[in-house]
Amino acid sequence: MKKIYFAIATMTAMSAAISLASADDQANGEKLFKSKCAGCHGADAAGKPAVKSPSIKGKTADDIQKVISTSSKHAGLKSLTTDQVKQIAAFLGTLK
Repeated sequence: MKKIYFAIATMTAMSAAISLASADDQANGEKLFKSKCAGCHGADAAGKPAVKSPSIKGKTADDIQKVISTSSKHAGLKSLTTDQVKQIAAFLGTLK
C-alpha cells in the first residue's frame, strides 16, 4: 500500500513540475513572440494581410522552425535556439 501512495505522490509531483515548466515556456514564448514576431504577425498572431503576413496561431515548433530556416523574410530569426522556438510555439498554442 505504501508503494501505491509513493507512486501517486511521485506522479503528482512530476505533473506539477511539468505544468510549471510549461507555464515558464509559455511566458518566455510570449516575450519572444512580442519582440520577434508580433511586428509582422500582429499582437494576436492573426496575421496582417496588408503586409501579406499569415496567421501563425497554433503553429507547432516544427512549423515555425521550418519557416525560419527556409524563408529569407525570417533571416533575422535564425539565431533563435530550438528551445526558444519551442517556447514561441507553446505561447502560440494558448491563442484562440
